Amino acid sequence: MSMRPKGPAKIPVETVRVARAAFPRGSLAIRLRDELGVLFVDEQFMDLFPARGKPAWSPGRLALALVLQFVEGLTDRQAAEAVRARIDFKYALGLRLGDPGFDFTVLTEFRDRLLEADGGRRVLDGILVVARDKGLLKTASRARTDSTHVLAAVRNLSALEMVAETLRAALNTLAREAPDWLREIAEPDWFDHYATRAENFRFPKSEAQRDEVRLRIGRDGTRLLRALWSPTAPDELRALKSVEVLRRVWVQQFHLVEGEVACRSPKNRPPGATRLGSPYDPESRGSIKRDTVWHGYKVHLTETCEADAPNLITNVTTTVSTTQDQVMIRGIHAELAARDCLPAEHWVDAGYPTASQVVAARLDHGVELLGPMVASTDARAGGPFGQDAFTIDWDQQQVTCPNGATSAQWHQRKSQQGLPVIRVRFARVDCQLCPDLRKCVRSPKGEYRDMNLRLRDEHEVVRKVRTEQQTDAWKDRYKIRAGVEGTISQGVGRCGLRRSRYRGLAKTGLQHQLTGAAMNLARIDAHLTHTPRAATRTSHFAALRSADRLIGGAK
Repeated sequence: MSMRPKGPAKIPVETVRVARAAFPRGSLAIRLRDELGVLFVDEQFMDLFPARGKPAWSPGRLALALVLQFVEGLTDRQAAEAVRARIDFKYALGLRLGDPGFDFTVLTEFRDRLLEADGGRRVLDGILVVARDKGLLKTASRARTDSTHVLAAVRNLSALEMVAETLRAALNTLAREAPDWLREIAEPDWFDHYATRAENFRFPKSEAQRDEVRLRIGRDGTRLLRALWSPTAPDELRALKSVEVLRRVWVQQFHLVEGEVACRSPKNRPPGATRLGSPYDPESRGSIKRDTVWHGYKVHLTETCEADAPNLITNVTTTVSTTQDQVMIRGIHAELAARDCLPAEHWVDAGYPTASQVVAARLDHGVELLGPMVASTDARAGGPFGQDAFTIDWDQQQVTCPNGATSAQWHQRKSQQGLPVIRVRFARVDCQLCPDLRKCVRSPKGEYRDMNLRLRDEHEVVRKVRTEQQTDAWKDRYKIRAGVEGTISQGVGRCGLRRSRYRGLAKTGLQHQLTGAAMNLARIDAHLTHTPRAATRTSHFAALRSADRLIGGAK
């Protein structure tokens, strides 16, 4: 496929006439074409296609078709059918009535091309550029960010199913790529054990028998791996993706004890951040957040929050499920800076802000990162000998305790996480004479007080934020962050945000970029039609309680 760019074409007269007759009040696709014009042009995607070959369908139109597909939650077949049969889609794409459109597989091929060049960001950025030109994007004031879990497009597997299905996947790939070689090394009972999908109900119920089955699978997989790494095996077989997954899973689940294959105990297996959970999506991970347990990914959405403009999504970032929210802020700010979408205030929940993140956001980008700072985990916090009760003289590098003793040592060190901290220690002779030693020193046998301090800027930020967030004024300002929960709800209900359509982190990330672009189009359309924003939903029972309180207050 090659690409020969064409300028944005005018909508055929006949298409305009029929569309106006069929949609006298307009539709989302028609209004967006009228108000925003052409969103994507072929030149934006020139590098995705070679210079020679059969001409491809217009990539600018394909990009818009992908976004409209996510606006309405269509499958590839349904989206291709809509381009071929729906008047409003033809109007938005500038097609004549008799245009046959394209085969649904063209969308799959185009998404693959977008993946190679991080094209999902181009699609989202294209809409943001047009929105800014039309005065619909305002980013200088406030923004908010939140994350939600995303289920992988594979089923959850038990530990026994995982090893059985991993071996079956490798055997299926080898049967396709090297059937003669596999026929020579395969054991006769392999066809009975691994020809069909592994199902948990097919395995024995007793733990002892399940352990025997697991061990048998481990021996079979080890034999296959030894054959693959033997001198007689073709080199290209070891490069197969399913073979590499088999090797990694076997390292994580089995080991050799005196030359014999043995199952690793749960404590001897790698942590969830590195442990594979499915042979068909090796990038997805299992995670848990409070009561939510899932296998897949996590998506972070950042949006503007202005009363006189549509709240548009300015950044979408997808990670594996085990990535903590607090490590994402620097990357999100870098992405917003590249789009010229940095806000003055960035509101987040308690999972994001740390002292170092707040300071870095202020110094690097001039952004005020605002969110609840996690309370101190020190059991003495808030007491007469908590860290806040000590007076710190940063210039003299000295700390004074509540009873008047001064510190004897002040050193720059690294924490267990590798972060810079200040190690402060009081003299043993001063502490042993203190009548409050046991109240101040946490260890029953401790002879002196020591503490770790953050760097000065971070220390002062933490104290300031923890003090401010207790005030009613700060709590009232923080209410602005709650609106991002509605954004996640819209993404889940309208675009299937919480369930991956595809396998792999890159494809899931592309899905989320297209979802963000689709939600932006829906919000721009709602703004143009003066559709009021949905209010927070209240159950009938909760509303009944509120009504009773109002009546009681009136009395």
